[in-house]
Amino acid sequence: MKKAIEDYLHSLESNTRKHLIVEGSSAYIKDPVFGIVRNRVSAEYLKTIIRLYGEQERDIVEKIVSFLLLRQNPNGSWNEIHPNYNQESALVTSFVGEALLLSLPYLEDDLKEKGQQALIKARDFVLSSEIEPGYFLKSKLYTADYLNVDATCGAFLAQYYKVFGDKKALEGAKRVAKRVCNFQEKDGSFPYTVNRGSEKYHLKVPCIHYQGVTLYYLSKTQETINEKWLRNCIIKGTQWLSDVQRHDGRFEWSRSGLMFAYYLTGAYAFALASFAYASKWEENYLDNAEKIITVLEENTPNIALRWEKGRWGDFPKDVLTSLRSAWIGAYPITHKLFRFGYAIYRQIARRRLSEEVQNDWVFNIITKLLGIRTSTIEPS
Repeated sequence: MKKAIEDYLHSLESNTRKHLIVEGSSAYIKDPVFGIVRNRVSAEYLKTIIRLYGEQERDIVEKIVSFLLLRQNPNGSWNEIHPNYNQESALVTSFVGEALLLSLPYLEDDLKEKGQQALIKARDFVLSSEIEPGYFLKSKLYTADYLNVDATCGAFLAQYYKVFGDKKALEGAKRVAKRVCNFQEKDGSFPYTVNRGSEKYHLKVPCIHYQGVTLYYLSKTQETINEKWLRNCIIKGTQWLSDVQRHDGRFEWSRSGLMFAYYLTGAYAFALASFAYASKWEENYLDNAEKIITVLEENTPNIALRWEKGRWGDFPKDVLTSLRSAWIGAYPITHKLFRFGYAIYRQIARRRLSEEVQNDWVFNIITKLLGIRTSTIEPS
């Protein structure tokens, strides 16, 4: 399995590199669909090349770091950049912060000093975003308590402690882990949110994608704090992921109630990492991880597809899947019907393949009839 994962990652990196833009002493990834430059994507690519190649790619590491340092705000944050908004974000600051922590051994002299100073400011910004113990504000636009955001901020703080020995960062990471685990449901799932915040409706529903995301970042914190209660929380959450995985490796999406994260291919990547991590305690999770590799390969023709591909022959069955998903959660009937319409939109969307999201006339007609404002990221 290790060889299969390595081959997949090298292939994915090679295809992603085609979108790497180098300009003088800076380098970044440009979104091939929307044409925007997201801080998170460049940070994630930086982490990838460090983990895959290390010293061999020192030049590109330095150039991506230089780019990210130029994008840091005076208050220490980095913006979440999206087709519909561009705002300071503790979440994205944590993503970039983790990448900079990984890059420090490959930096020298002035660039290393700048990286360290940027990390101090990032740590301060993330800690200042904690509005209740373990509850970190994602951004001014999105104010609900998203447990995956908490877990991501906590993971950055835990790793910051490992590098700099900062006790405040460590205590922050512990508060996050306790909060996330305290909100874990009896069946092991994590609700996407635990309050409404700025959302029109609460999003206290299980989500396969964000289950894996939350577990992935909790595991990073566990590597630092090594607590039995956190291990039990992670195992319980991993078992829920196992329970919603079918024998062919795919997920049973009728168990997932967050419409804008419906059928995301990324769900399989985060689940693979989560299963692999939990296998250190329970080896049977390696079987779950192995099944996922084939699904990822099928959905990565070059760079990964946003959504898991579907077949038109399965569409009638998947309509029933969507009906079940839409009825998860305590919502008014009108909103459940909207959720069902959105789920059908996603079912249609994942059965089309287009280089440009705007130019599929059949798709545009159907979504117009359903009254759905289309997005490849989230509902607008």
